[in-house]
Amino acid sequence: MSITDLAPPPFVAIETPRLRLRHFDAGDLATLVAYRNDPDVARYQSWTSFTAEAAQAFIAEMRMAQPGIAGTWFQFAIERREASNPGLHIGDCALHTLADDARLGEIGYTLATAHQGQGYAREAVSAMLDHAFNSLHMHRITASVDTQNAPSIALLERLHFRREGHFIQCGWYNGGWCDEYLYAMLRTGWKA
Repeated sequence: MSITDLAPPPFVAIETPRLRLRHFDAGDLATLVAYRNDPDVARYQSWTSFTAEAAQAFIAEMRMAQPGIAGTWFQFAIERREASNPGLHIGDCALHTLADDARLGEIGYTLATAHQGQGYAREAVSAMLDHAFNSLHMHRITASVDTQNAPSIALLERLHFRREGHFIQCGWYNGGWCDEYLYAMLRTGWKA
């Protein structure tokens, strides 16, 4: 039996000094709909609107999901733990475990505008990477980012992802073709 044959451990939550990454719950509906419908948040995403019905279905699906299952995406709800506003849902980050090999993954992240630029994305993504590499024993994680999304590019580079590709007009978002950079990190790079 190899490490890839083992089921991932049941996920409860991941805590950092300021954040808690957890399953989505029904109380996240209003904030999820609000930030997913913010044009500034959706600018570099594949969606243009996000209905309450879609959010309810998404939350129900994610409540039953577990990270590390081959062929699935898992969205971690990001919640603040700080005394000034504990329990406040401020965004989400995602881990896609590839169907062909559960040691390979892809990440994404979305934060409400009011909580951007404060280090929350870096803290959440770092915690998610720790979980992916150390608990799920993943080998390689990628991230695709619109070449115009300077804050996301800066985040990936601060986390020491390396840029491996530049794809020209590879996606249709918000009424136009976009270019994307492909970033990647190996487990050995994260440990270093």
